[in-house]
Formats: sequence, C-alpha cells, structure tokens
Amino acid sequence: MGEGAIGIVRLSGRDSIQIADRLYKGRQPLATVPTHTIHYGKLLDPEKKEVIEEVMVSVMRGPKTFTRENVVEINCHGGLTSINRVLELVLNEGARLAEPGEFTKRAFLNGRIDLSQAEAVMDLIRAKTDRAMSVAMNQMEGRLSKLVQGLRQTLLEVIAHVEVNIDYPEYDAEEMTHSLLNSRLEEVMEKIDLLLVTSRQGKILREGLSTVIIGRPNVGKSSLLNNLVHENKAIVTDIPGTTRDVIEEYVNVRGVPLRLIDTAGIRETEDVVERMGVERSRKVLKEADLILLLLNNNESLTEDDRLLFESIQGMDAIVVVNKMDLPQMIDLQEVNELASGRPVVTTSILQEEGIDALEKAIAQLFFDTGIEGQEATYVSNARHISLLVQAKRAIQESLQSIEAGMPIDFAQIDIRRAWELLGEIIGDTVSDSLIDQLFSQFCLGK
Repeated sequence: MGEGAIGIVRLSGRDSIQIADRLYKGRQPLATVPTHTIHYGKLLDPEKKEVIEEVMVSVMRGPKTFTRENVVEINCHGGLTSINRVLELVLNEGARLAEPGEFTKRAFLNGRIDLSQAEAVMDLIRAKTDRAMSVAMNQMEGRLSKLVQGLRQTLLEVIAHVEVNIDYPEYDAEEMTHSLLNSRLEEVMEKIDLLLVTSRQGKILREGLSTVIIGRPNVGKSSLLNNLVHENKAIVTDIPGTTRDVIEEYVNVRGVPLRLIDTAGIRETEDVVERMGVERSRKVLKEADLILLLLNNNESLTEDDRLLFESIQGMDAIVVVNKMDLPQMIDLQEVNELASGRPVVTTSILQEEGIDALEKAIAQLFFDTGIEGQEATYVSNARHISLLVQAKRAIQESLQSIEAGMPIDFAQIDIRRAWELLGEIIGDTVSDSLIDQLFSQFCLGK
C-alpha cells in the first residue's frame, strides 16, 4: 500500500450498486444512473450522518464489465486513512474483502477471459520492459488462446473421426487411415514445436535473464553494473576485493530484462569476509542463465582467469575484455581460443566505450532472429511450456503406436490426452485446486 493523489475502492458483484448507493449522496441515486458513467458526490457514514469523503463514483453494469458483474469504483483521495475509511464503510454495508486475484478469477469463471489470458494479467503487472509488456498484452488479447484452441479443434476432429470409424463402420464416412492420422498429428506437432521455439525467449521476457558478472578482483565488474544500471549501485575503488557480497539489480538491455548480479572477485584469499563473498559468487554462478566474464586488457591472463573459463564450460557466456583505454598486455588470440566460439567484446567502461556492442551481443545471443519481431507469439509461462511439452510427448506416443501398426483406437488414447493437456492451458480441462493456486499468486487489486 502506498499514498497517491487518487485511491480506488472497487466493488464487484450483484449488490455492489446498492451497497454504494447506501453511502453515496449526489444529484441522483446510483441505481438510476446510466451504465458506464461517473458521478460526483459525497460519501456519508450512515450511523453518524457525517461526510466522510468527496468522491467520483463510476457505475458499470454487467455483463459489459471486466468481471461480467455489476462493478462500482469509488474514486477517493489517495491517503491511507481516506482509503481505509471508505473501505470500512463498504465492508460495514455488506461487502467483503477480495481474495488475491479475485477480480480476475471472477472474470475467468464468468467466461470473459480464459485461464491463459488471466495469467497474462499478472505478467502485464510484473513486466520489466516494453517488450515483456507487449508479450503479456498479446496473450491478454487472446493470441495464444486462439492458437491453442485451433490445435485442440484439430485434435477433436481427429478423435471424432476415429470414433465414427470404430463405432459406426457401416456409415459412409471417410476412413481414418494410418497415413491420414499421421499427417494430421504431425501438423499439430509442428505448430506446438513453433510455440516451443519461442518459449525460451518468452520465459526470459517474463522472468528476466539471470546474468552474473564474474572476473578477478578489480577488472571493472562493479563499474559495468553501474554503467548498465545508470546508477552507482556498487562501490568502485582501485582496491581489489571491494565487493564482498552479491549485488543484484534489474536492467533493461534492448528489451531483454536482465537480473544483473555483481559478484565478489573470484580468487583465493585469506580475508574471511572476502572468502565468504567468493563462495556466494560461486553459488550464483551455477544458477545463472548468462555469464559476463570480465578480463583486464592491461594485464596478462592469469591462472585464475583460465580457471574461470573452465568454471563456465557449457554455459551461455560473453567474454568482456575491459580497460581498452590502457596499454594492451593481454593475449587476445588466447582469449578467443579460451572463449571457444563465444562472443568476445572489448570495452573501456571508464570511457563508456563498447557498451553498445555488449548490449547488442546480449540481445543477439538470446534473440538471434531479432527481439523486435512483433508478430511472434511468445510462450512465456512455465506452466504453459510444461503442458505443451507433455502434449507434444503424447502426440509422439500416438505416432509411435501408428508406426508399430497398432489399431487406431490405441493411438486415440494419447490423442485425447494431448487434447486435455492443451485444454489446461486455457482452463477448459483444469482442476479447481489449480485455479485457486494460480489466482492466489495475484495481488489483491486484481
């Protein structure tokens, strides 16, 4: 909760207009005003008959509202005392506090949006970049839902066709041959694959890219963090080992949200506090999505540098050779050999040179087709990705049954399973307990 110029207390449900009317005094009762209009007036305490607040009240009658129920929004002053007094009044008149995510949950249960669109509401609130916001908006508008519904419809037609062949062989229906079934299922699987191709990028846009800056002490790790964040978050000195702990900050790099983590310089040290920082650095290194390995242009490669290259084997990394404003002592040919095909970027963070090249390398590493592509439907939700993977597996198993020459009704079991799994994405075949769990993660205002 925080202070603002305006605070809004929202009521949704059958009796919301009547509850607001018992408190509101204006030119006309709220029960008689046209829908989707806003009205100036005052809120009165029914018991004390005293004015509590000066308000603007919006009245929206269902079903043309977010929840498809009657909705009233009481716009009052944004101080905590003011909002709490208005809230107390409406609760005394028979309203109850919303559960987390209940407004969006009601919109889902009343059929206004499906489950993937409901989850996109939270993604929109949590979006850390314009691109992440755009992905959430596309999902909220139902782009993913339409694709999933199309896949389910294809599978449903296949299931129906198989059942007609099994149950009514005497009818003159087109026979569902193995080759026909094969082609329809492969068509669905190709479309699932296309969605899964975007899932890595989508998840990055939704959750951020855990990016760890590593290197020996005093190579410029904290300076790089400060430069990308455009703020002095980390202490920068010429004394090696200044950073004793892990510093974390979100930053937007060409539409990619980075959860940027500056670590203590990794080296052997007798200092107890610095050693604890080094251990924490090694721990976050294992959990990172991207490593920025900094080297010093003004020094020859050390054994510590080579050990750092060994520690990031098999991980996504960009090698940054810093301090290019100083005389070159490093062997860049050896750096490229140790990088093993990973991007190598040269910078002078002090002179603010090479940062654009680094940002471009980060964006290209994870969005090689260009992050600016607006038409792609990104799958960003871990639950959706898991369900798509399971649905693909079920289709693969049905294709294996066909290849093994098994009767078509055996393959149908896996096809139905894929149809149900896709239904869980949009909420058609989802359990009540999962719905409760999903909406419990929302903030109260939604």
